[in-house]
Amino acid sequence: MLTSVGIGTEPVWQAIKEGRSGIGPITAFDPTGFNCRIAGEVKGFDPGNYIEKKEIKKMGRFIQFAIAASDFAMESAQLKVTPEDAERVGVYIGSGIGGFEVIEREHKVLLEKGPSRISPFFIPATIVNLAAGHVSIRTGAKGPNSATATACTSGAHAVGDSFRHIQRGDVDIMVCGGTEAAITPMSVGGFAAMRALSQRNDDPSHACRPWDKDRDGFIIGEGAGLLVLEELEHAKRRGAPILAEMVGYGMSGDAYHITSPSEDGDGGFRVMRNAIRDAGLEPHQIQYINAHGTSTPMGDLIETKALKRVLGEYAGNVAVSSTKSMTGHLLGGAGGLEAGITVLAIRDQIAPPTINLANPDEGCDLDYVPGVARPMKIEYALSNSFGFGGTNGSLVFKRYTE
Repeated sequence: MLTSVGIGTEPVWQAIKEGRSGIGPITAFDPTGFNCRIAGEVKGFDPGNYIEKKEIKKMGRFIQFAIAASDFAMESAQLKVTPEDAERVGVYIGSGIGGFEVIEREHKVLLEKGPSRISPFFIPATIVNLAAGHVSIRTGAKGPNSATATACTSGAHAVGDSFRHIQRGDVDIMVCGGTEAAITPMSVGGFAAMRALSQRNDDPSHACRPWDKDRDGFIIGEGAGLLVLEELEHAKRRGAPILAEMVGYGMSGDAYHITSPSEDGDGGFRVMRNAIRDAGLEPHQIQYINAHGTSTPMGDLIETKALKRVLGEYAGNVAVSSTKSMTGHLLGGAGGLEAGITVLAIRDQIAPPTINLANPDEGCDLDYVPGVARPMKIEYALSNSFGFGGTNGSLVFKRYTE
């Protein structure tokens, strides 16, 4: 994982447990004149620490993040792809937007200097599947090599689809998740034009406040979260350090509106129901949920309705938190990051907090783990991602025991 709260899996997780915000003033460009001038930027990232200097210019920032995250994930999994097993290892990495900053930069070159000055690396530096492509080339993985671009559900769908590849027997191992680097003038300006972003510019660390009555929109974050999924017996044979088991995956479509879920939360309800059923569980067996929880006035309330519907009488007994309150919303990278956070919550038996939740809004009355992380028993946990176009994904993980 790498996010606005840290670079590297354990530093990120430590910051999340401590409830530290990574939101601050935008430095990637001059935000003067923008309604929203804050974001969750990855700080101190040097691509040269992970990538040869001559290769860096061939990659958008989202690709650079994915390469760094793949290094972290494979080191954690003690995994090295060999020629003998290369065809049994795949890569599946989602991104909602891809190389947005490269598109904007090269468009400026086109207008100011003409088409002959466009970089020959422009296309491969921007297209979504090149994150997976570069990781595949770098690691030697010759199995499925794919990408999702399903808005803010991209990372979750990449993890879930990888789960299916392993279940079908296509491969033994998948490196999967999501990456995003969309803190750019057009991206921030576009989301602001939709009135989707917080305008709490004078208090960035408290700007993202899921379920709070004073929430006023989400905060764009950047970074990546990748996991190594591995068929259980294969992992045991090679002595892999197993953090958790993945046991369920659900998908659904809202069939309602391009940006807004239906007010009754039907799409969110069905995706969680599908994932829980796929895991062979009953709703009351889920102890922790890493919610989509973006800090938008409509979205948070609708997700709460969906949670109440799927959990029924047990809704008040389940710990629900939004770690976006600290990292910001990684868009297509969110599902991979939050899947990783959910896995670590199970590993350490700690529910991470929702920060900045001072006054829960009317109707937002679940246990959102406000302010402080909570040690607790977590046998099963679920991670939610919902995206524009009404595309939803839920992932279910289980505590691993020998």
